[in-house]
Amino acid sequence: MRPPKRLRRKAKSFVLLGLCGVAVLLMLAPLASILFTCFANGAGAITPAFFLKNPPSACNPNLGAPCPVGGVADAILGTLLLVALASLIALPLGILGGIYLSEFAERPLARPARFLADVMTGIPSIVIGVFVFGIFYFFAEEGWISSFSVISGYTGAVALAVIMIPVVARTCEEALRLVPISIREASLALGIPRHRTILRIVLSSARGGVLTGALLAVARAGGETAPLLLTAGFTTGTIFGLSGWTPSLPVLIYEFSAGGYANTTQLAWGAALILVLMMLVISVGARLALRNRFGGRSA
Repeated sequence: MRPPKRLRRKAKSFVLLGLCGVAVLLMLAPLASILFTCFANGAGAITPAFFLKNPPSACNPNLGAPCPVGGVADAILGTLLLVALASLIALPLGILGGIYLSEFAERPLARPARFLADVMTGIPSIVIGVFVFGIFYFFAEEGWISSFSVISGYTGAVALAVIMIPVVARTCEEALRLVPISIREASLALGIPRHRTILRIVLSSARGGVLTGALLAVARAGGETAPLLLTAGFTTGTIFGLSGWTPSLPVLIYEFSAGGYANTTQLAWGAALILVLMMLVISVGARLALRNRFGGRSA
């Protein structure tokens, strides 16, 4: 005797719900593993000196002498400066590009621009670093900029901005496309100009998706290593702005984890923990700010 249809539907719903739960757990497992590993290995390095001092010289504790304890103060500052300047360049351009791709899709340049953004999203970041380095090197050869500016924080910020722009543009476009066409039509029917409709109504309705795209771009830029190796360089000394070699947390993690010395390896784990927490705080803080600003759940 076959079970009733209602019972079969409940069984199917229960099975599918269980599969969805398993999929969520599998998705969260790598993130949980990364967080646990960073906390387990890097929590011991988090001291006041970690935020106030620069990295010490490499030390081998087997030689008997105590290893000096340092920090990554300038690497944290350099990361914040690089990401801030890159965001200042990339976010306005990316959002404007997303508006163009979504609201002016009938224009001749929309399809090539969308294709170019998709291609740039998949380009390895080290290729972008080589490209930006080549441009600044050409400027220095022509005498337009100082040769000391070829490898500097400004070059690194431009490289990060090039990485961020297509990510912001494509996510912003998809978020704007989710806004119903009836909202645009109602606004235009009331006599509101098209540019105000886009900026005040459509963009505001898609603010959640636009913010998500911006955060994805910031998180990706904050963790990039390869382009900064070629453009921003690395130093353990004190930085004075972005006009020279600028240390950053990703490059510091790369340099110190490959050294094999106890004190610098510990700093590398601590820097990895701080970098993960920085991205987590940015994401959660922006979400909370958006919810408090507009009330309720964000789009």
